[in-house]
Amino acid sequence: MNTSSTINILLVEDEDFDVRRVRNTIRYFESNIKIRDVVSNGLAALDLLKENVDGYDVVVLDYQISGGLMGEALIRKIKEQDRFVQIIVITKMTINVTDYDFAQSLMQAGAFWYCTKYPGNIEDYIYQPTDFILSLYNAYEKKKLEKLRSRSDSKLNQNILNILESKRIIGESKPMLQLKEFIEKYSQSDANILITGASGTGKELVAWNIHYKSKRKLENFVPINCGSIPHELIESELFGYEKGAFTGASNKKAGLFEIANNGTIFLDEVSELPLTAQVKLLRVIQEGELEKLGRTKKVDVNVRIIAATNKNLAVEVNSGKFREDLYYRLNVIPIDIVPLRQRGEDILMLVDHFIKLYSFDMGLDVPAIDDEAKEILLAYKWPGNVRELKNVVQRLILNTSGIITAKDVSNPFILRNHTIIKDETNFEEMNFGQVLPLRDMERIFRTKYFKYVRSISSSDSSAAEKLGLAPSNFYRMCKELGIK
Repeated sequence: MNTSSTINILLVEDEDFDVRRVRNTIRYFESNIKIRDVVSNGLAALDLLKENVDGYDVVVLDYQISGGLMGEALIRKIKEQDRFVQIIVITKMTINVTDYDFAQSLMQAGAFWYCTKYPGNIEDYIYQPTDFILSLYNAYEKKKLEKLRSRSDSKLNQNILNILESKRIIGESKPMLQLKEFIEKYSQSDANILITGASGTGKELVAWNIHYKSKRKLENFVPINCGSIPHELIESELFGYEKGAFTGASNKKAGLFEIANNGTIFLDEVSELPLTAQVKLLRVIQEGELEKLGRTKKVDVNVRIIAATNKNLAVEVNSGKFREDLYYRLNVIPIDIVPLRQRGEDILMLVDHFIKLYSFDMGLDVPAIDDEAKEILLAYKWPGNVRELKNVVQRLILNTSGIITAKDVSNPFILRNHTIIKDETNFEEMNFGQVLPLRDMERIFRTKYFKYVRSISSSDSSAAEKLGLAPSNFYRMCKELGIK
């Protein structure tokens, strides 16, 4: 029992006789327990709590007092005034309810403990002294723990805000505004998500944002690139193994799903998973349990899965490289990320952001950028997306000073494929140098464009939505172009 601090009590009691009995009950502990104030009604108690912020540790409250505001209503008002203060209720128990019902109603209102007053012929004590004193110390300890937890939660929440700031999605184009809306909405769900998009578009960045905006934000976020792990090791990495499960397994190993339990696992390049691992992953999703090598009993896990790929998984399913049942389990909520070249002015926003970021990291002055250089950057096709843009900005900062010009940007060392910006027409590649009738040219363009949109979409419905077509019209036009 901690006796190093003084427990400050606010006593709410309208009977002088019972005030004396409370004082008598705690008189042997007056060095550690102090009745700081006594009031006879609820409104006066609320006024004192308002005037003395964090001035009281425990409110000892008579359940039935004069003044109108009493019982559970007063308890709730006190907790609204000070959520950390603990409330101990003393009562004559004259109401016609069972002890259980009465106790439950007090606890739900916010009380810490309650006791029944001794009869009036016992003048020395309000209640059994040992129990009453213990309840005061326990209430005080509970207040300290709640305040400590609140401070810890505040620090955690601040850390999460810092992470979200560092993982901020930059852009105000229509696709990015829609993406941010999706993140806000889908982060409140536990449904699995499949993120599709070309390499370098920021699929992992989206996964970070979804996790740290979700109710799992205080749990682990575990990213793994499925394409970076040898096929023979992927199962042990994901699901773990027991000691002695195979030659060389001298210790047991927790798999990434165990580490991510109650949190989120991000499976990047999920299309690279071997079929054997896909079967086990399907079981984790369906049953909420995983099979570890060398263990006979199953391990229960509760993990949200966010998967990502730069491939069209539907095509992978049709070619037999990806399980159809797993595809539908992962693709509960599809999110498509558009390539950087379709984000317009976002390109300049990203350039400005990374110029400031990398200049600060390198200890260099932030250079300006002239309008002609901006036009080149806007016209560039950015095949490597945001990842390529980051590299370009770093090269610019290291190789220019003062102001970034069109000449700087056009340097082959800076923008390695800058000649791509000059393909305003480029019809030769589409018709092999021939001049075709407009109708034939339209058909060639539609065919190429429809194929391109399908390649960056997770489904025909998604492709139709991007083109602004009804799914039925999209299907009919594809059939007419010979794509279906």
